[in-house]
Amino acid sequence: MFKINENYLKLPGSYLFSTIAKKQREYKSIHKDANLISLGIGDVTLPLADAVTKAMHKAVDEMSDQSTFKGYAPELGYEFLRKAILENDFKNRGVDLDLDEIFISDGAKSDSGNIGDIFSIDNKIAVCDPVYPVYVDTNAMSGRCGDYLADLERWSNVIYMPCTKETNFAPELPKEEPDIIYLCFPNNPTGATINKDELQKWVDYALKVGACIIYDAAYEAYISEEDVPHSIYECEGAKACAIEIRSFSKNAGFTGTRLGYTIVPKELKKGDVSLRDLWARRHGTKFNGAPYIIQKAGEAVYSKEGKEETKKQVAYYMENARIIREELKSAGYNCSGGINAPYIWLETPNGMTSWEFFDLLLEKANVVGTPGSGFGPSGEGYFRLTAFGSRENTIEALNRIKKI
Repeated sequence: MFKINENYLKLPGSYLFSTIAKKQREYKSIHKDANLISLGIGDVTLPLADAVTKAMHKAVDEMSDQSTFKGYAPELGYEFLRKAILENDFKNRGVDLDLDEIFISDGAKSDSGNIGDIFSIDNKIAVCDPVYPVYVDTNAMSGRCGDYLADLERWSNVIYMPCTKETNFAPELPKEEPDIIYLCFPNNPTGATINKDELQKWVDYALKVGACIIYDAAYEAYISEEDVPHSIYECEGAKACAIEIRSFSKNAGFTGTRLGYTIVPKELKKGDVSLRDLWARRHGTKFNGAPYIIQKAGEAVYSKEGKEETKKQVAYYMENARIIREELKSAGYNCSGGINAPYIWLETPNGMTSWEFFDLLLEKANVVGTPGSGFGPSGEGYFRLTAFGSRENTIEALNRIKKI
């Protein structure tokens, strides 16, 4: 008789954004004429850059020619893309990596969920609170989180590092010693950042206690302030304690085409065991690589035209963020974020819970956002809005919110 993974039965409800989508569908089924505007899910709305689509068209033509046809991709990803990543994302910031420390994937979400495969389930994780749900949920699926305590809205074997207004929505070093530390800067959902000196403290701490940092840098393209690091490897010693995960989704609009990469340095070891080698074994066994057409599109992001076009897209979304932040503040809301990230984190008014505010916006303004409590206990009383909508919808949504 087969057995199931009972860890899945411990998960509370469905994935956060699935719940939001369900609520939207239910509301729309009753109010068929409602014009809903979503500033909830962090999905981009601008089309791919011309340089990117031209590269894709050329790659499609190559796939139709016997002399240029490509089958399975190399296990780590095509060298042309890994070289472009190395030169443009790291060397120009003083970070030197080996090409075989770069692993091409189909997105940061996949890698964030899959990276746990190379760690024992005995490891204890520490997460920012609020937190991107994938970090916790995927660890729970593997049995690493203990039991879900519904009354406390937390897992019994997870170290939660509160990110509150008092801490500028950044975590403090945990009192309880973790084995794996998840950090995301610029942060999803709060939009918070830390400077290089503050990040160095986390690297020093991880080296001291023998922890591994999983560093999610999916939003680094949105950084506007000088002292905010784009990579954890800008910090001394980080190669010996950190894995960095990156995405093409937000910096170049690849949410629908799927491309990302993960850095696992050779210096990162447990005794004599290389985590880079473990990830290479996992990668080669469980993954057949991102398509050639998409990897050529990724290479085009680093072309002169690609850089100019994607930079304009990022600027477009950050102007949306400025509009949201300033309009909310003018309406009396307390909010943060939107400086180095496309997310605005606002306090719910009048003591409302996050889901009460969600329902209010949905019913009174036909605007969809994301309840902060869906990101963890410290997210209660907060709400996330994204800047990834169109300019027209962003302005209209804020006008509606201000009328409530």
